[in-house]
This record gives sequence, structure tokens and C-alpha cells, in this order.
Amino acid sequence: MVVRVVRLGTDRAVDEGLRIGTVRRPPRGVPKSEFASRNWYDVWFPNLAPSVETMKQAQQATTPAQWAAFARKYRAEMAQPDHAHAIELLATLSHHTNFSVGCYCENEAHCHRSVLRELLREKGARF
Repeated sequence: MVVRVVRLGTDRAVDEGLRIGTVRRPPRGVPKSEFASRNWYDVWFPNLAPSVETMKQAQQATTPAQWAAFARKYRAEMAQPDHAHAIELLATLSHHTNFSVGCYCENEAHCHRSVLRELLREKGARF
């Protein structure tokens, strides 16, 4: 059993399991009834998305120092009890079932999902 970190909208891996969208907003121009069939996500879980302000900080980060500042701020948000519980839940679920979490960003290294991967790993998630 494993958790995968994916780009939403891409083809699904074999045995990927449930795809969870950890994004602030649903995909534009796609009917809700087609989110899963178009490989966006099965379940929308914005609880693990950065706040709008933090998301904008990530989008504007052009230097390693700016990216590190974003990562610190996102980690601080995810340390709040509701978010921390969600991360712990997903890490534990990864020991029992396959699923994936994802975002729209093309480059994972410059996306909150890279930090989310670290947070899940720190809580013992299986990859």
C-alpha cells in the first residue's frame, strides 16, 4: 500500500487508488460530474492546499530563498490542528490502501505537493 504524489489531470497509474485533489479551487471549465473521468480527482480536499495568500507567495517565488519562505509558511499552516490531523490520517491510510494526492502545477519541485510529500513522509507515510 502506498501514497503517490501526482499532477492532477494526468493519466492514472495502475493501482493508483483514490485520487485526492489538494487544491484551493476545482478545475475550470470541467463539469463536477467529469472530475474523476478526466483524471482530475475523485475527492476534493482543499484542507491540504495552501491558503490563497501562501499560494500566491509560491507562484511568485523565483529564488531558492523565496521558495524556502513559502515552504516555511505552508508548513506552519499545515501544523495547525485540523491540517495536522488530516496529514496524519493520510499517512496512516497509506499503510492500508493505495491513494494519491495532487495539484495542477506542472513542476512538482515548485509546487506545494513537494512539501506535502515531505510532511506525509515525516508522519510515516508509505511511498
